[in-house]
Amino acid sequence: MVRKWLFRSIVYVCIVALFVGGIGAYGALRSRANWLSVRDMPAPSLQAVTKPEYDPKKPTIAVVLGNPLTEVFDFMVPYEMFAMTGAYNVFAVAPTPDATSLTGGLDLVPHYSFDEVDALLGQSPDLIVVPYMPMNDEAKYRPVRAWLQKHAETEWLSICSGSSNVADAGLLKGRSSTIHWRLLNQVQKKYPDTKWVTDQRYVRDGNMTASAGLTSGIDAVLHVISRDLGEAAAGKIAAEMNYPSYHFVSHPKTDPYVIDRTEAIFYLNLAYQFFKKKAGVLLYDGMEESALTSVFDTYAPLGTTQLYTVSSENRPIVTKHHLNLIARYQATNVPAIDRLFVTGHEAQALSSEEMKHWNEKAVHTAKPEFIHGGAPDAFVFDAVLADLAKQEDVLTAIWAAKRLEYRADHLKLAGPPFPVEAFVTPIVLGLVGLLAIAYAHCKSMRRSLRRFDPRERTAGN
Repeated sequence: MVRKWLFRSIVYVCIVALFVGGIGAYGALRSRANWLSVRDMPAPSLQAVTKPEYDPKKPTIAVVLGNPLTEVFDFMVPYEMFAMTGAYNVFAVAPTPDATSLTGGLDLVPHYSFDEVDALLGQSPDLIVVPYMPMNDEAKYRPVRAWLQKHAETEWLSICSGSSNVADAGLLKGRSSTIHWRLLNQVQKKYPDTKWVTDQRYVRDGNMTASAGLTSGIDAVLHVISRDLGEAAAGKIAAEMNYPSYHFVSHPKTDPYVIDRTEAIFYLNLAYQFFKKKAGVLLYDGMEESALTSVFDTYAPLGTTQLYTVSSENRPIVTKHHLNLIARYQATNVPAIDRLFVTGHEAQALSSEEMKHWNEKAVHTAKPEFIHGGAPDAFVFDAVLADLAKQEDVLTAIWAAKRLEYRADHLKLAGPPFPVEAFVTPIVLGLVGLLAIAYAHCKSMRRSLRRFDPRERTAGN
């Protein structure tokens, strides 16, 4: 009898666990789908697409875009930093000249296809920057791998998990490299012929420079700029960005992050934040690339907020350093949103026309928020992490900084201490499951008792 009761209890607990876990898995898949979404709507006319002027006297840097998706920070921030120097031709290159997507729901048009940039230069670019590009669709990814292999002898810089793309192309055999801390175990098994370094922000080996997670890429880019143009040039770029961790450029060694119990915050948010905030992000000409990135690579990957790009017209929006962005919505058709972010330190001045159009045409009344306006002398991620703590909670903001590999100990984050919805939802679901099982069990017991009740049998006769 005891054995039967124990077995039944185990079965019931497993059923509840599957119920709670199944709903969580659905929530996580839904959250990841938002983060990895690609454009599924027609692109506007691309006649207005602009390209940075090519100066054959300058070295050329090609920042690669995948098909159909590229990690937003890995692409945008190195692109902006190299362009800020004015010393390079910096181009966004992709397998085709068609619009492509960055993680979080940001779309853009490359400057050149691989074939076009090869024809323009007549040789390899002086530096190829490789962001992380998912390799799930072999047919679409194959041209990226082939182009990387074609230019194997050039100078390389991989950002964050972009080193997995370089390793996939066979270019890291027998070399030292690094990668985002969350993927170290995975690449150590998949690419054992590479020495994966765990305690440095970036690693240099021959013609290869590889950065660790996300903001470590800033250190790697500054290292390359310092090597090419001198330390004064690198320091100038870091100062213009208000980057607080310049010391890592000359001393990249650091204590590594590891996968630990703090991961629970990420997975709970991903799985059980069903009432996500809806936020629009206004695109306007002249906007800063890294400021835009700070919103997309902080809110979007955590499962707490869904972002929608918005512009006044269905046309390419040209950033400060000549990237061509395409909004998915205009003020007249954007889905219902709770907030409207306007990014950049000079956003109020540069976005005035877009703001006028929003106020006149918007179908929703979300008030524009100049998220970087109150901190003109701060690194762009500081204001966003502080806002995330207020919107969500402090633990989520701390994990977001960890994911960014951003040593943000100087920040004073204020907000709820932990994600209430993410913690309470699985508990409530578990209780509902237990109550449902208890009800079904009691009902089953009543049927069994009636079946063996002598009075029931007498009545039946």
